[in-house]
Amino acid sequence: MRKTAIAIVFGGCSTEYEVSLSSAAAVIDHLNEDSYQVIPIGITREGEWYRYYGDAASIREDRWTTHPSRIPAVLSTSRDRKGLIELVGTEYRFTALDVVFPVLHGRNGEDGTLQGLLELSDIPFVGCGMLSSALCMDKAYAKTIASAAGIDVAESVTLYPGSSVAEAVGSADKLGYPLYVKPARSGSSIGITKAHDEKELQEGIEQALLHDDKIVVERHVDGFEIGCAVLGTSDPFIGEIDEIELTSSFFDYDQKYTLSASFIHLPARIDAETSARAKAAALTVYRALGCSGFARVDFFLASDGRLLFNEVNTIPGFTSNSRYPNMMRQAGLSFPELLDRLIASALGERRV
Repeated sequence: MRKTAIAIVFGGCSTEYEVSLSSAAAVIDHLNEDSYQVIPIGITREGEWYRYYGDAASIREDRWTTHPSRIPAVLSTSRDRKGLIELVGTEYRFTALDVVFPVLHGRNGEDGTLQGLLELSDIPFVGCGMLSSALCMDKAYAKTIASAAGIDVAESVTLYPGSSVAEAVGSADKLGYPLYVKPARSGSSIGITKAHDEKELQEGIEQALLHDDKIVVERHVDGFEIGCAVLGTSDPFIGEIDEIELTSSFFDYDQKYTLSASFIHLPARIDAETSARAKAAALTVYRALGCSGFARVDFFLASDGRLLFNEVNTIPGFTSNSRYPNMMRQAGLSFPELLDRLIASALGERRV
């Protein structure tokens, strides 16, 4: 049987570049070589595209950009030539692709930009489509849609481009402290700060503006965070729910990837009724935001028992130790089996 040609796209112009390298290397390491022809496509921090012929270890260690095997390449946007065009010297070489697995995090990869290119090219790909990716990436839009679908959200204000810092502080200050200041379209908690007073709020807004010109300021929820890993499109499956236990201020970028002052409980320390409510709410959010393929839907479980929607990660961390694969493994789905399911879903899905 002919192997399925799958492109693994990694790197990219994002502050989450390093996370993408780790995720992509893990995916490549766990794909069945008997079933797939793996075609790594790396995007540098500057936005240059390359077909990469080296090993996964060089991707993980960020040595791929100097590897002698890399060849400049671009995706074909012609629907009658679905694949990769490599620029070999003065000649072009074409490699047909059956499916693309974007393993990029944050802007220019998880926000609908790459998904739009793939939809234009009519190349099947793993994960949420362009519109869903863009909506989920924007915390303000995602909360608005979740709320309209009947899911509780924490009180917040959205600060739009053109607002002065003083105006922003005046609007957000009315929510009551402590507050979280978040770039609207950033992942991995990059640019997020916690403010306990007006001075910290102003500093947090200035920090967030370094990452985005649209800011969400959200009231603190007394409780803890849980995550729901969702898989599939027409009949989604939800893995085991996990829980984040914090001893630090909040689950920032450092904590996400070192766990130096936090702990992930898997399964979460919640009862069956709460678990059922969380899974039902996750499905509601997943469908309301038009998700497909896979995503991780995060909630706050408040001390009064309420579930409040936090965010959706349409391409969550995908190393073998990341939350999403671990939640699926706890539910009985191994990493290689998970990858097979995701690829099969992408190949079976027709996007307009």
